[in-house]
Amino acid sequence: MNVMGHPNPDGYDPQSVERKWQRRWEERGTNHANLAGAARPFFNLMMFPYPSAEGLHVGNVFAFVGADIQGRYHRLRGHDVFEPLGFDAFGIHSENFALKVGTHPAELIPRNIARFRTQLQRIGLMADWRYEVQTTDPRYYKWTQWTFLQLFRAGLAVKRRAGVNWCPACKTVLANEQVIGGFCERHPDVKVEQRMLDQWFFTITRYAQRLLDHLETADWSHSTRTIQANWIGRSEGAELVFETPAGKPITVFTTRADTVFGATYLVLAPEHPLVSELTTAERRGEVAEYRRRVAAMDLVSRKVGDKTKTGVFTGSYARNPATGAAVPIWIADYVLMEYGTGAIMAVPGHDERDFEFARAMKLPIVRVVAGPGQDAATPLTAAEPDVPDGRLVNSPGYDGLPWEEAARRITDALAARGLGKAVVNYRLHDWCISRQRYWGPPIPIINCDDCGTVAVPEKDLPVVLPALEDFRPDDSGISPLARAEGWYRVACPSCGKM
Repeated sequence: MNVMGHPNPDGYDPQSVERKWQRRWEERGTNHANLAGAARPFFNLMMFPYPSAEGLHVGNVFAFVGADIQGRYHRLRGHDVFEPLGFDAFGIHSENFALKVGTHPAELIPRNIARFRTQLQRIGLMADWRYEVQTTDPRYYKWTQWTFLQLFRAGLAVKRRAGVNWCPACKTVLANEQVIGGFCERHPDVKVEQRMLDQWFFTITRYAQRLLDHLETADWSHSTRTIQANWIGRSEGAELVFETPAGKPITVFTTRADTVFGATYLVLAPEHPLVSELTTAERRGEVAEYRRRVAAMDLVSRKVGDKTKTGVFTGSYARNPATGAAVPIWIADYVLMEYGTGAIMAVPGHDERDFEFARAMKLPIVRVVAGPGQDAATPLTAAEPDVPDGRLVNSPGYDGLPWEEAARRITDALAARGLGKAVVNYRLHDWCISRQRYWGPPIPIINCDDCGTVAVPEKDLPVVLPALEDFRPDDSGISPLARAEGWYRVACPSCGKM
């Protein structure tokens, strides 16, 4: 048997053969792209790996080989293929690995990159390594900071206080997608908490409708477009105003303004800014304790629909704008500040969560929509959110109207009184980009006592991450960069004060 021309199969050394040809490819510049003179350019970019382990795993290789096959196919079709590669070396994955092995990321990550690069070269990727990118390189993240400044100046990067998922082990904020069943994806035994922190957001919600409008033009499968449309989640409805004794009205969003006559109570998110003002003296202790318990929950588990409903009464009432009746104001964990206005009008007759809550708390349940064979007195043994051919009942002035028409008329009538308006809402939320960690590109913003939030001048970019010996995060929710006083105390570019 002859293998690769060698008379003895046992003498075949694949590693030496691989090294020979890899040297030959490098000497000849086989994978070097002629960017300036390409007649049929094809850009073959794959996702950069995180150098946050001792080396590549088989899943990495599986993904990179697939992308490399795409590049080889186009090269054989006569394209001038440019296949760059790099390393997503900043971020929590790299920092967590550094914490795990007890080595500073500035020392560890370059070693990991060298190991990853060698492995990627050994599997024979047709990458042009002359254009390798490392996201930890200030020459690279200068441009991520520049991009941030463009968004900031356009009003698309904003800082505000928000409820966020907090991992006590990672000691940083988590996206909802990183919370699995109430636990951190990186620490399956660590329960995620909720905290209120000042965070930077990209206001992607401003583009929600544009994203929806252009979905059909995307070269995606129907199922992918449907998932994206549901993620953006457009809903048409109304904002209704419930007046309170405190003088500050509560605004709620609803897609079913026709059911306002059945709103028998209001529910605020425990984080709602009006909770403290609306809580009466005798209810203050119970409300404070409930808010403390909810703060220890993560946002994802609060969204679970079939969990036991909990909540407490604030002691205050609001006026139903349609009936004029006083309805009690509760707080409950199933209402979130990140959705709508952080307050709901509860219609237990026609919403399953409201029905369960009303039954648990012994609150009134009223039917306001009836289908064929039903009337105003037909009992409700369960919530009826969707009533086929439903018409209004127990809704003076609107009884007998189809619910869609009634919703429009009620919204118009309340708008004329300054107590409502038609609005469009979206499930999509602004993108939180803040992380309370060290290993990442600093946000190029200066906080001045006199001028407020001031952008770092573009000529001063990049804002280089300082060397910090103790980079470990703590439970304060404040970045370790706060320890680098000599780095962050700088003159304001607007007024010149320190």
